[in-house]
Amino acid sequence: MEFPEPHIHLPRGPHTHTVILLHGRGSNGPEFAEELFSSITSKGHNLASCLPNWRWVFPTARNCWSDRFQEELCAWFDAYSLDDIHERQELQTAGLRESVTHILGILHHEIGILDGKTDHIYLGGISQGMATALWTLFCATNQIHQPLGGFVGFCGWLPFARQVEELVQSSQESRAIDALSEQPIQRSVASFFLNTIFGSEASQTKETIDTLILSTPVFLSHGTDDDWVSVDLGRQAARVLQHIKIPVQWHEFTGAEGDGHWVKEPEGFDQILHFLEACSSHT
Repeated sequence: MEFPEPHIHLPRGPHTHTVILLHGRGSNGPEFAEELFSSITSKGHNLASCLPNWRWVFPTARNCWSDRFQEELCAWFDAYSLDDIHERQELQTAGLRESVTHILGILHHEIGILDGKTDHIYLGGISQGMATALWTLFCATNQIHQPLGGFVGFCGWLPFARQVEELVQSSQESRAIDALSEQPIQRSVASFFLNTIFGSEASQTKETIDTLILSTPVFLSHGTDDDWVSVDLGRQAARVLQHIKIPVQWHEFTGAEGDGHWVKEPEGFDQILHFLEACSSHT
């Protein structure tokens, strides 16, 4: 089964930047776009109106079998539990491999539309979409050799975060013993992500890993009262990125719609807008 075509919100003026945003489990690209653009900043406008020259791309996941719910769901991968994201995490790898490959293809396509201006491309998502987008960022290290303009994620988590934290700790201990024999931590972590979902295919490209894309500025936000994805998982994702020296802004809020599993209006969208405007002012 092929992935559906992305939902595209075209710019109103000359196209200068592109945002690729991934929906959460059980949603789809058009639905996510409608929800996002129904939310407003303190200016009384949605993000698309505030950034009229930006192209917004909302990919849609394929239907995949949920082992927990025993039915097919529109999802980027099969997450067995959001209470313990490490429970049966082997179920996640096949979906992550297919979805990351698909999003990498969209990234390359959108970079081409903007004549190779990688720093004019933004990536991100909500919930499981954020999780998939983070994995895409790491797996782009052997394909994209410049930073993106930015990364925006909210109400999400980082799959296999515990293993990455253990890798970071092990790397730090190894460097203390023999600094000359230890790979830079970003390279080690990128290798972990690639090998986890691509296996032997990734080992052949280990020497092509370029960690420059991991200097992409990252914005993460999460509701402390999120009933669907614990804020602790968002904090863990931010902590992991900080430990491997990725520039991260972390924001918490309370009182968002959808049982806290959304961005707080208007201040949360003000923060996203400020981040996008600040990043784009440097390009």
